Amino acid sequence: MSTFIDKVERAKVLIGENTQRYPNCAVAISFGKDSIVLLDLVMKVDPSVPVFAVLADTEFQETLEFRDQVLAYYTLDYLEYNFVNDPSKGLGDCCRSMKVEAFKNAVKDLDCWFSGIRRDEGITRADFQPVEEREGLVKVNPILDFTEKDVWRYTALYGLPVNSLYTMGYRSLSCRLCSAKEDDESESEREGRWKGTEHWGGECGIHTQPLKVGPRVGQSA
Repeated sequence: MSTFIDKVERAKVLIGENTQRYPNCAVAISFGKDSIVLLDLVMKVDPSVPVFAVLADTEFQETLEFRDQVLAYYTLDYLEYNFVNDPSKGLGDCCRSMKVEAFKNAVKDLDCWFSGIRRDEGITRADFQPVEEREGLVKVNPILDFTEKDVWRYTALYGLPVNSLYTMGYRSLSCRLCSAKEDDESESEREGRWKGTEHWGGECGIHTQPLKVGPRVGQSA
């Protein structure tokens, strides 16, 4: 069974291998707890890796304030992609299609991006792999085997900044339209996402849909 230290070291090795294999890469952050741990790991391995975020006009004010805190904490090559939510689509699809389209724009010139997803967040992520390739774009998931406890342990150990929304009862953060506080300790981590809709605890699409159409990485067009 892996220890916490094992997971951290494996994450660093995976980051190092793939930043060398795919120099045209970037790390995606959402300003949630997992992406900050991912960001810190990537910066420890290679602080020159570019960083990007895809944010809606319906983000929590606390998240925007935390973004400014993170940008002050780290020296980053940072780009932000913004999109306008359409609440008329309903809670279940308020940001799904628009977020995916904005994300496609963010990764269109990349060969590889680093994601902060974890297997134990919910059943929709149980079968994800450390390295995934979909239609010309590689996604690397360095903290895939971290638990929620591991994330908070790493955060405490290295004194990382924390989004204040976690002190208010949220466990999984998106925008203010589709994030809900925890109701019961028995809930899985992502049950606060799209709560009460057909997409309850599901995915917005950036981890399940093709984000780039083109030749496989390493092949010519």
